[in-house]
Amino acid sequence: MKQPDADANPPVDGSELIRFDHVSKRFGSNTVLDNLDFSVDAGKHVTLIGPSGSGKTTILRLLMTLLKPDEGTITVAGDQLFPASEKEVREVRKKIGMVFQQFNLFPNMKVLRNITEAPVTVLGLSKDEAEQRARELLELVGLADKCDAYPTQLSGGQQQRVAIARALAMRPQVLLLDEVTSALDPELVAGVLDVLRDIARTTDITMLCVTHEMNFARDISDQVLMFDSGHVIESGPPEKIFGDPEHERTREFLGAVL
Repeated sequence: MKQPDADANPPVDGSELIRFDHVSKRFGSNTVLDNLDFSVDAGKHVTLIGPSGSGKTTILRLLMTLLKPDEGTITVAGDQLFPASEKEVREVRKKIGMVFQQFNLFPNMKVLRNITEAPVTVLGLSKDEAEQRARELLELVGLADKCDAYPTQLSGGQQQRVAIARALAMRPQVLLLDEVTSALDPELVAGVLDVLRDIARTTDITMLCVTHEMNFARDISDQVLMFDSGHVIESGPPEKIFGDPEHERTREFLGAVL
């Protein structure tokens, strides 16, 4: 099943959707990304793994324009994100949805409006069209009966599923997932991961995921990238990375987290 109401001209499955060319990012004297090159093809699910501080979340924040690179270029669906004008950046941002560690829902808005607010104000959808899509997405994430609830009336897992629906409501070509279960109680993690597995299985959306949930990464990934000190030190299909990694650092990391 294709993602409902996807972009009218999505990239062809398998074509390059995201490219980092010689991207570096520093915070003071700390180099977080060092001359990074990597790409993600349309329709693929790519997971970034590695120790904390290795640069994984920085990649997502660069794509969301929450940070700017110090050197290099970033391209999304053929359009340059950096360097680019503010107008060009806003257009590229429309192609990207992100789900953060924290849910960041608007506490004064009911669930339905949390999901429809941005499609109406940013994409220019009519209220009726936005609400129809929101209801479809709430059904997809298993919360069809929570349209009129406020975020404070939901569990953490339910709030994160609303956040996933909100990201999808913007019709993104790529969905970024940043440790989306790290703020949840352990008993709520499985439900959120099941929703994401279902989205990965039943839609054609491209996913770029940062996670320490290795079983989830193994299940949903087409490709896994192992990061250390701002570099990709190893990449490959999940069966190779998890079953027979070549790099000693990868073996050390997996030995500590599995």
